[in-house]
Amino acid sequence: MRIGVISDTHDNLEAVRRAASIFAERKVSSILHAGDWCAPFTMRTLVVDGCKVVGVYGNVDGERLMLRKTAEDMNYTIEDFQTLELKGVRIALLHGTVEAIVEGLAKSNLYDLIVRGHTHKFEVKKIGNTVLVNPGEACGYLSGRKTAVIIDLPSIQIEVVEL
Repeated sequence: MRIGVISDTHDNLEAVRRAASIFAERKVSSILHAGDWCAPFTMRTLVVDGCKVVGVYGNVDGERLMLRKTAEDMNYTIEDFQTLELKGVRIALLHGTVEAIVEGLAKSNLYDLIVRGHTHKFEVKKIGNTVLVNPGEACGYLSGRKTAVIIDLPSIQIEVVEL
């Protein structure tokens, strides 16, 4: 099973369309968005037929009511924090604005995989038995690099993709 992971899209529709295209080509079955969508129209652009989309709010997602309504209209879910289990892998999804919370989740041993965003930096690290993944920024505004990741489950093999 493959999942697509994206974060910090910041209304860069070209990057979101490219990510959706790559996720479709690679036949991901779920997409996780780690926050900072910005506007509801960005959510409407992240469409891959047959894909479940699970997202969280980021610190710049001010229009939460319309994001929630858009998510409901599209049969997506969006919350401040999400947990799910896919192929036996326990996953936590958050934006990650507070490093102590991210690290505490990783050290809790409650999750096999933690997906976070916020820093705009691609990162993969292991804390205890937990793999922590930040797909970097899809928008490319801070680093100039537009990235997302594809994760194979249950092995948690991670591949960074350039958008």
